[in-house]
Amino acid sequence: MSGPLTDVRIVELAGIGPAPFAGMMLADAGADIVRIDRFDRATHPPKEEPHVDLMNRGRRSVAVDLKHPDGVALVLRLVDRADGLMEGFRPGVAERLGLGPEVCLGRNPSLAYGRMTGWGQHGPLASRAGHDIDYIALAGALEPIGRAGERPLPPLNLVGDFGGGGMLLAFGMVAAILSARHTGKGQVVDAAMVDGAAALTTMVYTLRQAGVWQDERGTNLLDTGAHFYEVYETADGGYLGVGAIEPQFYAELVERMGLGDEELPGQMDRGAWPAMKERFAAVFASRTRAEWEAIFDGSDACVAPVLSFDEARSHPHNVERGTFTEVAGVVQPAPAPRFGGTPGAIRRPPPNPGQYGDEALGDWGLDTDEIDALRRSGAVR
Repeated sequence: MSGPLTDVRIVELAGIGPAPFAGMMLADAGADIVRIDRFDRATHPPKEEPHVDLMNRGRRSVAVDLKHPDGVALVLRLVDRADGLMEGFRPGVAERLGLGPEVCLGRNPSLAYGRMTGWGQHGPLASRAGHDIDYIALAGALEPIGRAGERPLPPLNLVGDFGGGGMLLAFGMVAAILSARHTGKGQVVDAAMVDGAAALTTMVYTLRQAGVWQDERGTNLLDTGAHFYEVYETADGGYLGVGAIEPQFYAELVERMGLGDEELPGQMDRGAWPAMKERFAAVFASRTRAEWEAIFDGSDACVAPVLSFDEARSHPHNVERGTFTEVAGVVQPAPAPRFGGTPGAIRRPPPNPGQYGDEALGDWGLDTDEIDALRRSGAVR
């Protein structure tokens, strides 16, 4: 048991994507989370090997038939002892299950009730299906990502699902739990990926307001418009990420590239950026990635190799910091952020549906006879 949230208890109604990611962050930080899996994911006894979904790590699972009255009653009994509940259903689904916020907050008025959706709990699109690409498109976060003259480029599903979704829900849960402990009043946390993705673009709005951002993709300081904020290919087919924005860092970049003695245009001369990108591309293509790494070693030129997943986990900096870890034979990102006094940890690998369920129910107040009765009734498997 470790982490700053060791006294926090959360019920998680199983879902996919951003909601489990929020649960992972909270569990890594020490929260005791019971994951309620449905029967259709638990038709057989739990497997011994960990589940493949790493975002479910650190929790214990109870496989519950949410169409069985005793199953719903069990979840509500856990809600009575919880600081929070998280669900990632479409609006109205939790209510139809008998587990909506009105019922749960009626039983536990200090509950933080977290809801993770793409479009939010209300609005014209609230009931519509969607995925990360749709949410970030509508938020205005997708349109500026990409190169000049090309289509917008989806940034995997990092901006909507996880940055604008899971992290938003995790933050909202902690904020609501802190508020409840201060006021005694719980509340609904409406975490929508479209809202979170929009929030992530705040800095771009700042740049637009300041008059230093133009709404033409791939022509600005941070969107590959500038030659000093770009990805360049090396002689061996590797890549370097270059981000020398500040003048002193740019000066060191130019010097280490061997261009220090050349008559170059001003760094912020936008008209010269396209030609300078071609010049930089030719220079970086003249050496291998490893050669450039050696040239920039120890410098403030803001140049880093573009690493694959396998390379990232073995880079000396990441190794020394423990950025990646191995649990049950599987390499994965370690808990983040770091807490100096109450470090987080991965307490167990991701459970299969129903795995560690009896242990969890016992810790949450049920005795052996009650658990056996739930199994006999078919409410829990």
